Amino acid sequence: MLTAIVGVNWGDEGKGRMVDLLSERYGVICRYQGGNNAGHTVVNSGGKFVLNLLPSGVLREGTVNVMGAGMVIDIEHLCGEMDSLAAKGVKLTPENLIISHRAFICLPYHRTQDVLEEERLADKKYGSTRRGIAPVYGDKYMKKGLRMGDLLERDTLAEKTEHLLAWKNLTFSGYGARTDSAGDTLRWLERYAEPIAPYIADTTAYLRSAAASGKDILFEAQLGSLRDIDYGIYPYTTSSQTLACYATAGAGIPGARLDNVVGVMKAYSSCVGEGPFTSELFGDEASALREAGGEYGAATGRPRRVGTFDIPASRFGIAVQGADELALTKLDVLSYLPKIPVCVAYDIDGLRTGEFPSGDKLVRAKPVIEYLDGFRTDISRCRSPGELPPAASEYVRYIENAVGCPIKYVSVGAGREDYLVWR
Repeated sequence: MLTAIVGVNWGDEGKGRMVDLLSERYGVICRYQGGNNAGHTVVNSGGKFVLNLLPSGVLREGTVNVMGAGMVIDIEHLCGEMDSLAAKGVKLTPENLIISHRAFICLPYHRTQDVLEEERLADKKYGSTRRGIAPVYGDKYMKKGLRMGDLLERDTLAEKTEHLLAWKNLTFSGYGARTDSAGDTLRWLERYAEPIAPYIADTTAYLRSAAASGKDILFEAQLGSLRDIDYGIYPYTTSSQTLACYATAGAGIPGARLDNVVGVMKAYSSCVGEGPFTSELFGDEASALREAGGEYGAATGRPRRVGTFDIPASRFGIAVQGADELALTKLDVLSYLPKIPVCVAYDIDGLRTGEFPSGDKLVRAKPVIEYLDGFRTDISRCRSPGELPPAASEYVRYIENAVGCPIKYVSVGAGREDYLVWR
């Protein structure tokens, strides 16, 4: 079984929580795109973990975890993340963590360039995490960079680094700045290459063998449908493909086909960064929901923008992901509300639509809100649909019918076991 767990909305839907839960059934867990610009928060018996680069399966004993070719990896951050896990008793070895030799390296100058560009854009900024993701993906497609396998080729690494720095400083001169020297960059590479070199391997060969031997493989995405570079709210997107159709390619086995796609969405909406967010709440309403849901970025700590559940956006996200079933997370957060607002449609230039638009039409969209009864009680101990209060069950049924895709899992708390199987 080859399964992808993907986000339906703007990211931060709870994918890491679902990967941690479902990883018990899978022998191999693959992260297939993105860098350390977002995080997955997982709470289990070992405590609370925030993972920016490593697959969430590293918290499940007995799994092999793969960092795929479609990722961009800041090796300094990766070493820090591995050290942090080791301090909590999570042991990583080359037997349970494999890093693709084709994955691209996010260098220090990518971070610097990201900051310079956001500051140049000023009030027109994209809301970047300033971790170098857009510059490093841009360089990847310009064929100007280093891949993880280059760290194993010490005889040519210095020459490659020198050529890159000579080219990159042409860009930096336009900002009136200069990046690190080739020598400084090479020393950075050598410092962080040493501890991770044993983990670098050909993930394509490994995954082909795993699939051929009948191992079940789980593919893990970062961010969500609406941050995809092609189908998201461009230009306020990430710089990679967040969709399930890219999972096998980004992991390392582009010829394989997925058997199942699990889409993850919250019982309300949240968004980190800039860009149109039609169902956004403001003022006291937003503050109450943000605090109830602990809505602060796992990678950056930034307060997330929050809003009502958005039916047009969710339907679109489910469609582009090709989701077969859904996980609805954080239903318990809504327990404080006497009435639960839902964005059921958009008003664009005086016309009501249930479709999710793009470009300037999305910027002009206004939410059409309807209200459902709240359930006003703690549901964190519910473990079956019959234990939910009637209003909570009605909310789940309403959302399921509205988005047109079956909900299989409903999370009612942050812990690994705080969920129920809806159907």
